[in-house]
Amino acid sequence: MNTAELKQMANHLRMTAVDMVYKGKDGHPGPALSIADIVATLFFDEMRIDPANPDWEDRDRFILSKGHACPIYYAALSEKGYFGDKIEDFKLRALGSKFQGHPVMNKTKGVDMTSGSLGNGISIAGGMALAGKYRKKDYNVFVIAGDGELQEGVCWEGINSAAGHKLDNLIVFVDKNGWQSGGSVEETIGANNIKERFEAFQWDAQEIDGHDIDAIKAAIAKAKAAKGKPSVIVCDCVKGKGLSFMENDNAWHKGVPTDEQYQQAVKELGGAK
Repeated sequence: MNTAELKQMANHLRMTAVDMVYKGKDGHPGPALSIADIVATLFFDEMRIDPANPDWEDRDRFILSKGHACPIYYAALSEKGYFGDKIEDFKLRALGSKFQGHPVMNKTKGVDMTSGSLGNGISIAGGMALAGKYRKKDYNVFVIAGDGELQEGVCWEGINSAAGHKLDNLIVFVDKNGWQSGGSVEETIGANNIKERFEAFQWDAQEIDGHDIDAIKAAIAKAKAAKGKPSVIVCDCVKGKGLSFMENDNAWHKGVPTDEQYQQAVKELGGAK
């Protein structure tokens, strides 16, 4: 897909995510919308995956470490064809649904790792990347983590280990939107100097506009060219990106649009999914 098509796809995924939260009457729309441009670029331009063979051992791997943002993940998997026919109602978070409030690998086709307990994604991805090295595979492992999530100590154990093993097949995106469930990252932990911290752990580090498709594509190419060390792409994002009533409003960390807000979303995101 070209840049315009990927941008259109990102908004389509946003609409699908809002639709599933609206119909399911529960979910985390703000964190989902902030990473839509990254997810669209990965799933529809970058990653080597096969929906007809989701367990293909040479596929690229993806972990949504900030698992509560899963509506955008489910939207991408659906659009990519993992579930066959178009899903009209995902039954998000419903009892027995395969689309739970956090991704579950043994329940949902295309999910490489269960996530939701924040902080574990980078360490698990490091294990996947290390396994690829041992088995002489050329797949890459991609992770999306949140800036608030990086307060978990296990993140930094994984970050340190990945550098020590020179895992240049590991690429982490950090959704730096400045918010976490209880408030701003700055108020919670202080300076949000993510790029500098990763550099101190000997990672190849970039910081970009997380809503600029061309910048995302260029950053991935640069990360893949960095040999002998893992890569992080710190993405300056806006929580709730794409909806005027949701952008940068942490009240939408978790929430359900009203009927009127849903119709506004349809209008702002270019129509129903």
